[in-house]
Amino acid sequence: MQQMANKEHHALAQLYERHVTQMLAVAYRILRSRKDAEDLIHDVFLEIWNKASDFDVKRSSVRTWILMRVRSRAVDRLRQLARTQKFFSADAYDESDAIQTTEPAPDQLAEWQYARSAVERLPESQYTVIVLSYYEGLTCTEIAERCRIPVGTVKSRLSAAIRHLRGALESSGEKAHARPR
Repeated sequence: MQQMANKEHHALAQLYERHVTQMLAVAYRILRSRKDAEDLIHDVFLEIWNKASDFDVKRSSVRTWILMRVRSRAVDRLRQLARTQKFFSADAYDESDAIQTTEPAPDQLAEWQYARSAVERLPESQYTVIVLSYYEGLTCTEIAERCRIPVGTVKSRLSAAIRHLRGALESSGEKAHARPR
């Protein structure tokens, strides 16, 4: 990230190779259109390039920082598309746009499977809000309406789920670093 902040182009290429598959998967899960997801990823890479100096290693990992940007921009784009679709036909979805797979790159498969199992082990109330927020792109208010619970409860459950997942993923990272290579 520091190299990108210094405008070293090779760093952007490395970041792209390392994270584009996951970024595209997150964007597609929210937008449900390969074209829209690809456009969004392009925009996010431009934003990352321009705001690399904003990255703070004390607050999150590079992957988390990037994926949160993707998720946030995808939700914004989804809202924008929803407003636009009020004026146009709802038949715009084309199945040929679908991403054939959202599986991670082979070198990231074990980590991806561990993260997925950590999400699946969450208590049902936390699992529900995580899925609605991160995979369906709903806001806290929209989740509260759908689940018929207060917004504060949604935020508390999201916070608890994120703490749980962060702990699980950090402990898996420590185990991975402790293993001889």
